[in-house]
Amino acid sequence: MAVFNLRAYDDHEEVVFCRDKESGLRAIICVHNTNLGPAVGGCRMWDYNSDEGALIDALRLSRGMTYKNAMAGLSMGGGKSVILGNSKTMKSEALFHAFGRFVDSLGGKYITAEDVGINPADMALVHQETPHVLGLEGKSGDPSPVTAYGVYTGMKAAVKHKLNRSSLDGLKVAVQGLGHVGYYLCKHLHDDGAELMVTDINKESIDRAVTDFGATAVDIDAIYEQDVDIYAPCALGATLNDQTIPKLKASIIAGAANNQLAEDRHGVDLRKRGILYTPDYVINAGGIINVSFEENYNQEAALKKVDEIYNTLLEVFHNSEIEDKPTNEVADEVARRRVELAKGR
Repeated sequence: MAVFNLRAYDDHEEVVFCRDKESGLRAIICVHNTNLGPAVGGCRMWDYNSDEGALIDALRLSRGMTYKNAMAGLSMGGGKSVILGNSKTMKSEALFHAFGRFVDSLGGKYITAEDVGINPADMALVHQETPHVLGLEGKSGDPSPVTAYGVYTGMKAAVKHKLNRSSLDGLKVAVQGLGHVGYYLCKHLHDDGAELMVTDINKESIDRAVTDFGATAVDIDAIYEQDVDIYAPCALGATLNDQTIPKLKASIIAGAANNQLAEDRHGVDLRKRGILYTPDYVINAGGIINVSFEENYNQEAALKKVDEIYNTLLEVFHNSEIEDKPTNEVADEVARRRVELAKGR
């Protein structure tokens, strides 16, 4: 596997392949950039189809964390880790202890936290081996509710810019993915009067949203072609691609998933179709903002910082129109400038 030739490799500072035979751990830790501070990003546990698929995901996610932290104005660099395996059947104390030792071996260059397939109890086990963990119970805790609040805030910014509306009341939103973040987002949208159409690979999650929020259940493949105002991707990435974009009827894309664009060029495709794309790492920064307040945690201060997502996105949307560029390109350029300016501090 030629790591340095992969398209997702973006001059990462360090890529660590972790293997512990006794626990069965197979993991990859990617440190993208530390100009702004130690590389911070969650750990994802997923049953990848291949080792290369896991590496590409980790490389893309870690770069996204660099940009996310830069756009959120945090003194953090970007990193990410993935554990290869089924999070429902392969978890063990030994596995997370082994992962914690690998994190600790980096001496604080990388700080881990929760992501898909990982919960606070897992991170507590990792923390037994290393202090370089964020999002622990009793401190900032589960970041999912704050991530969802940030996405809701960013969605309102998109609606303001595209539809010149301050409320989501009466708007139709298609939510793809009803995990912790997706569910909390649905609650915000329901409380604001939005009409929900939802899908998930888990029928129980769909049934819960239908019961709690009066949502309409939609087949997984049919979510893209719903006649809605907003499409909210909240599952895994790359759902905006050559096959799905032509199906979209929404005028706004705003969701919690990372790496929503299969390729950067798909931002151009969306702009040509008149669809406002809300850059994923800007709108979903609520969770990392929340854990940045870990020491002496103050939820009010954290949420106030998350509220800044609204104006950051309005600025990205405005510059996109002025510069006649896709929103993802505009956000990338701003993030890269911030990271470069921090070099050598």
